[in-house]
Formats: sequence, structure tokens, C-alpha cells
Amino acid sequence: MGEGGRGMNIHVFIGMVVQFFFLLTPFFVLSLFVSLTAGMTLKEQRKLAVRTTLAILIIVVILYLLGDRIFGYLGITLDAFRIGAGLVLLLSGIEVVRSSGTPSGTRQCDDDGDVAVVPLAIPYTVGPGTIGTLLTMGASAESAAIRISHLAGILIAVFMMGALLYFSATLERLLKKKGLNILSKLTGLFLAALASQLIFTGIRNMLFG
Repeated sequence: MGEGGRGMNIHVFIGMVVQFFFLLTPFFVLSLFVSLTAGMTLKEQRKLAVRTTLAILIIVVILYLLGDRIFGYLGITLDAFRIGAGLVLLLSGIEVVRSSGTPSGTRQCDDDGDVAVVPLAIPYTVGPGTIGTLLTMGASAESAAIRISHLAGILIAVFMMGALLYFSATLERLLKKKGLNILSKLTGLFLAALASQLIFTGIRNMLFG
């Protein structure tokens, strides 16, 4: 795996794993998952975790690969979209920081409904801010090596997210509700910082690029 050419860029890959993992708001989603699956057996929880992880992976890969085409069809500049995505992501980060861990409308899962895609995958894990950031990342990839590194990083980050959901019962016992809430708020702060960087980059490029 090299630094350039057609191989994977290891620095971009590692950065993508960390950045995208937090972009998925893992501990916030973990709190929601615990709430939604209360009363389910461990086997049912883990089956739901696997379905949710697969749904997230399919959604984020499609969004990443569609970035270029969407901008081309809509005639929107990448930097304008960076600013818009950054603003939405900033609001998402603020919401996560202010949230108690379970948004209004969250209910326990029952046998009559599967929450793997909605609401767990969309909009709780892959919300508007994440969607906008994914499209921006896909459209701004400058080479095949960057694109491969991004996709590999996304794969690992989603797998890590899935592992949290799969072992949610164990993590809940270890961290308790208060611990999950603290980690969720730290994730929100990371999102706010990432959003600020997107907005700053978009404004800088529009003014001086």
C-alpha cells in the first residue's frame, strides 16, 4: 500500500476511519439502539445489529459514489455544498450534545416492525449532515488512490459501528447510561469541529480559490 499511484494511501485511510466513525455518531446511536431493543432477547438484538450494519454500509457506499454525479446534475459547486453540509452537520452536532440520549418519538422495537433501516440506519446513523459530508467527500476525491482509501476507511468504520451495536448489551452493562451519554456528547463536539472545518474550507475556497 503506497502513498500515491493506484494503491491505498495509508494516511488518508486512517484519517477516514477515525473521521467517519465519529461522523456516524456511534455512542449516540448505541444509546438509541439500547432503548429500541429493550425487552428483546440477546439473539434478536444481534440479528438487528447485523441488519442495521448492512443497511448503513449499503447506504453510505452508494452516497459516496454518487457525489460527482449529483453535483453535476444539480449544477451545485462543491464549495457551496461544503458550506451547506457543514451547517447541517453543525446543527446535528449541537443536537447530539444537547440530547439526553433518546430523541422524541423513539419507541421500543416489537415483533411487528423492523427498525434496522428506519430509523436506525436513516436518519439516526446516516442523517442529513452525514449524507452531505459523504457526498462532499466523494466529489472531492482527487484520485483513484484517495477513493479506494476512503471506501476502505468507510468499510472499517461501519464495521466498528456494527461491533458496538452487536455487543450493545455488554457495553450497556459496562458503561451504564451515564457513560454512554458522556461519550455521545463528546461525539457531538467532534461533529461540531468537523462541521466548522467544512464551512471554513468552503468559504475560503469560494473567496480565495
